Amino acid sequence: MEYVRLGKTDLLTSRIAFGGMRLHEAESEESAFTLVRKAYEAGINFYDTSSKTPVSEKLLGDSLFDYRRNVFLSTSTRAKTCEEIKQNLEDSLMTLHCDYVDLYQFETEKFLPEPGRADGIYDFLLEAKKEGKIKHFGLITTNYETARKALESDLYETLQYPFSIVSPESTFELVKLCEEHDVGFIAMQPLGGGIIDNIPLALGFLRQFENVIPIWGVKSQEQIDQILYFNEHPPLVDESFQQDVEKIRNFFN
Repeated sequence: MEYVRLGKTDLLTSRIAFGGMRLHEAESEESAFTLVRKAYEAGINFYDTSSKTPVSEKLLGDSLFDYRRNVFLSTSTRAKTCEEIKQNLEDSLMTLHCDYVDLYQFETEKFLPEPGRADGIYDFLLEAKKEGKIKHFGLITTNYETARKALESDLYETLQYPFSIVSPESTFELVKLCEEHDVGFIAMQPLGGGIIDNIPLALGFLRQFENVIPIWGVKSQEQIDQILYFNEHPPLVDESFQQDVEKIRNFFN
C-alpha cells in the first residue's frame, strides 16, 4: 500500500480510502466487520463515513474499535446551525467510540462558513479543533463555485468533491488549485456515481494525480477484492489506456 500526504493536514494516508457510508447494505453485521478488517489488513488507514448514515457510522466504529489508534477516521455533518453541528459531532464521537475524529467535514452546496459570521459555524469548528475533538476540518460540496471559493479562502484543510473519468474540465482546475493551496483533495464518486463499471480504468485514471485520494464506497466482498487487487496491480498508463479514458470522457461529455 502506498501512502501520501493529505495536504496541510500532514496526515500520511493510504493511497485509497475506505468509504463506509454503505456498510449498512452489507449482507450482515459480520460481513461489514469482515470488509473493514480486510481493508485494514491490506494497509488502508483512511476511513470515511457520515452522520447522515448513522447505522453505517456505527458499523464502522464497531469494526475499527481494536484498530482506532492505527487509522484516520473522517466523518461529516450537513447540519445548518452550530447547535445541530455540535450535537452531530457528539453523536458521531459516541457512535465511533472515540474522543476525537481526525477529519471533520462540513457538507454544503452554496453556503460557505467563514470566521466571525453570525452563524458561528466556522468559529465552532475552530473551537472543536482547539478542544481536540477534531484534528482537522474540511469541506464537502458538489458545487464548483463553493469549492473554488473555499480553496481560495485558505480556510479549509481538505476538499471532498466528485472526481472521476467523466468529470468536466473544471474539476481538473480544482485539483490543481488544491495542489497550489496545499489542500487535500478527496475524490468522491470515483465511478461517476455508478455510470462507470471499469474499476481498473477508473482507479488508474485517479492514480495519475498524486494529491488525490479517492473514497471507494464498499458494501460487498467482491468490491473490496477488486479495489485492493487493482490498487496493487494498476493498469499501465500508456497510449492505449489514454485512448480508453478519452473514449469514455467523450461519450459522457
